[in-house]
Amino acid sequence: MPPSKKAAAEPLSLNVGGLSRSLRELALEKMRDAILESHFKPGARLVERDLCTQLGVSRTIVREVLRHLESEGLVSTSGTRGPIVALTTPEQAMQIYEIRGALEGMAAKACAQGNKAEIADALDAALERIRSAYRKRDMNRVLSETSEFYRTLFESAGRDVAWGVVNALTARINRLRSMTIRTPGRDANGPAQMQRIVDAIRKGNGDAAARAAQEHVAQASAIARDMLAESATA
Repeated sequence: MPPSKKAAAEPLSLNVGGLSRSLRELALEKMRDAILESHFKPGARLVERDLCTQLGVSRTIVREVLRHLESEGLVSTSGTRGPIVALTTPEQAMQIYEIRGALEGMAAKACAQGNKAEIADALDAALERIRSAYRKRDMNRVLSETSEFYRTLFESAGRDVAWGVVNALTARINRLRSMTIRTPGRDANGPAQMQRIVDAIRKGNGDAAARAAQEHVAQASAIARDMLAESATA
């Protein structure tokens, strides 16, 4: 799905000066969104002086933000070039999807063995918010609501350690997800695949829930693989 007309028409403003939350938190959020939305493209240099001007914050804050983004895997330091937007190779992406498939399948199966109706109701509510965000073409909300869907899945399954692993990869996962959710038909296919997970949980069919979760990840993995291969040859 293409970005909204509003997003295309209005230039992204990074400035956070004068807002009430801590400048560091706001600058971090702005920079993370700018990377996920490809305002800063993979491999692009992140010059501290320029970021200070764009964000309206001190160099100290910019350095703290870049260090944090490096810990999330969104920024890397490349020799004499300094900080750059991290590149995700197809091999790295496939590893991330392998981890997701294994852990999400496990969590979905566990949910089908718990309080099935209550869990399914919570997941259905999260899924409807994802559909609503797609209808409004609010891709940032699609990302946040999708993360909430999976938080509910893992917490309902009682798999807090597994969620910790997935949560540590959230920024990288959202980097890939921000590409795949915009592809034609994904606004319908993605939620439909997630609905199969919820339906299997509601029926108490753990094997079907695990299989649906893994198939959903496999579909996203195939889309990301093709997109990364295409960008590598562009």
